[in-house]
Amino acid sequence: MAREFPIEKMRNFGIVAHVDAGKTTTSERVLFYTGMSHKIGEVHDGATVTDWMEQERERGITITAAAISCHWTKTMEEDRKNKDLMTTFNIIDTPGHIDFTAEVKRSMRVLDGAVVVFDGAAGVEPQTETNWGYADEAGVPRLCFVNKMDKLGADYDASIKSIHDRLSPKAVRIQLPIGKEDTLSGVVDLITMKAYRFAGTMGMDVTEEEIPADMQEEAEKWRAELIEQVVAHDDDMMEAYLGGEEPSNEDLKKVLRKAVLANEIFPVLTGSALKNIGVQLVLDAVVDYLPAPTDLPPVEGTNPKTEESIQRLPSDDEPFSALAFKLQDDKFVGQLAFFRVYSGTVQAGSYILNSSTGNKERVGRIVRLMADKREEVDEVHAGEIAAAVGIKEVKTSHTLCAESDPIVLEQITFPKPVVAVRVEPKTKNDQEKMSTALKRLADEDPTFTVSTDEETLETIIAGMGELHLDIIVDRMKREFGVEANIGAPQVAYRETIQREAEAEHKYVKQSGGRGQYGHVKIRIKPMEELATDADGEDVKVAKNVTREDHFEFIDNIKGGVIPGEFIPAVMKGAKEAMSRGFVAGYRMEDISVELFDGSYHDVDSSEVAFRLAAINAFKDAAAKAGPVILEPIMKVEVRTPEEYMGDINGNLSSKRGQVEGTEEMGGKTIVHAKVPLAELFGYTNTLRSMTQGRASMTMEFDHYDVVPPNVAEDIKKARGV
Repeated sequence: MAREFPIEKMRNFGIVAHVDAGKTTTSERVLFYTGMSHKIGEVHDGATVTDWMEQERERGITITAAAISCHWTKTMEEDRKNKDLMTTFNIIDTPGHIDFTAEVKRSMRVLDGAVVVFDGAAGVEPQTETNWGYADEAGVPRLCFVNKMDKLGADYDASIKSIHDRLSPKAVRIQLPIGKEDTLSGVVDLITMKAYRFAGTMGMDVTEEEIPADMQEEAEKWRAELIEQVVAHDDDMMEAYLGGEEPSNEDLKKVLRKAVLANEIFPVLTGSALKNIGVQLVLDAVVDYLPAPTDLPPVEGTNPKTEESIQRLPSDDEPFSALAFKLQDDKFVGQLAFFRVYSGTVQAGSYILNSSTGNKERVGRIVRLMADKREEVDEVHAGEIAAAVGIKEVKTSHTLCAESDPIVLEQITFPKPVVAVRVEPKTKNDQEKMSTALKRLADEDPTFTVSTDEETLETIIAGMGELHLDIIVDRMKREFGVEANIGAPQVAYRETIQREAEAEHKYVKQSGGRGQYGHVKIRIKPMEELATDADGEDVKVAKNVTREDHFEFIDNIKGGVIPGEFIPAVMKGAKEAMSRGFVAGYRMEDISVELFDGSYHDVDSSEVAFRLAAINAFKDAAAKAGPVILEPIMKVEVRTPEEYMGDINGNLSSKRGQVEGTEEMGGKTIVHAKVPLAELFGYTNTLRSMTQGRASMTMEFDHYDVVPPNVAEDIKKARGV
């Protein structure tokens, strides 16, 4: 079946920002202006389309990324129903709260571009920085939309300065607001040098007029800066400009697009989604500057049979390849597997290969997504985003491809959980349902984990924060009917080693008949980060090195002193020994284990013997390698009136925090600090008490660091060690 819209007229982009910057409000306007909804839903009314979960509407926040497919014809085009003028949008509205950062991480992996939304009165906020970093990792071109210019304290210049200081100096304004706060009435476009006003129902009627006389000088100043920034990316245009020739608007947009695709310029637009000002022009900019799938380099992967690097072009004529980036449980159809098609086509009812597992799967049905609604389709093409029903063994990051041309695409990596709680079902009936519920929720969310305490046999769930786990428990109750008692939040501590150490263990057991014999010599040391090549890419590990998340195993056996079939058992034993640390019993991480010698017995050696030998050797080595406890350190940002600065700084210091700097924004002082998570439970209430409710705080995970000796002793006592 031929595709309805050409791939060159497709834009896959996300709307990302810090919580409360106006992402979902912007998304609702997009749905309305593209004709996908006939009424604008507002966050404060709990009536939005993209925030469709009950928990999202009750709390007024986005929890899960919502996908939307729609079409757009540029604002000033007269024939708005002409298909030849339409661009297809696949949009993902992502969460802004740090507890749901995995949704942004995986969305960035499959999107081609992003619109980053900023609060005009707050500028760059912590989660915006994190999201920007994810976009940098994925090489995603971006537009900036300084929203809420109608808000008290909104400052366009200060917002752009914060973008330059905290994100990138490559941000360049291509619009100016007409007025601000309660006088905001439109925007000036610095390329067309026209003013745009928004009237009628929900700002549907966009009119183009001359720039207000009192803004003409300012507009000319910033247009000159825009031109200087753009011509630097085209030698011929630069030469003509230096010769006194100003580029045409068409040429200016052409070179600006080239610079945006190369991540050399991030255009800045402005307006107010709530007041229906400027959103249509953001969509026009998506069409003009963000990439189509054909503007991107071929997707790279490896052949699972030969491990050779291979590429796939964004074309329907290439073999089918796609990445499953999200799972979602649907009460009507079962599990939905969201996937992005990088090449080829796939039909409903066809068979495909899950190259991550090696299993053949049948695609029962395919649906295009409209937040919580589905449009069933027979086929999807290269560049499209859809969801499949009926794929049984798929997980997040699995590659789906044609059986005849297998490929494995790069996996998505996710941050580790930092907060854990104990969960106990209230009744025996709840116990039976709880394990099913937790498994399905863990399949959906890679930052949510479930484990069992080996000593107490209690179930422990871990996530990115208290809100994250609160939502999980609430979903267990509402979606799966599970009533449970929840313990107090606990910090997800880790353990590691500080130096190199060696150990040897010979496991020998004789009890009549065949015995057990395994003998290993291992060397452990702190795991080092992978080196990078000239292009900044990770250098591939040697063939004798197995590298996993926070663990490395080096097979340095020479001359067959240990047969190859026993070496995986040694690796398994080392990993098993790391599951419970030696200081306070927490999981060990970031350790490199080298197997360099040993011996075996022709008759008595077995995988079990070598696994047990490895466990004991690792324990002996770890005891000599300076084991320590690690704790999560959070990046904290406090926004406060200046008069409370002294109290806040003193309080943060008392919590083992390190204040790293301050800045002024929107009439408040912003305090940047790094504070251990263990000291931050209940801090929001403390902050409100100190500042009469006038300060606010956000935090996100930054890194793990070694716990001070006195704190380590307290942790050990609490664990009964």
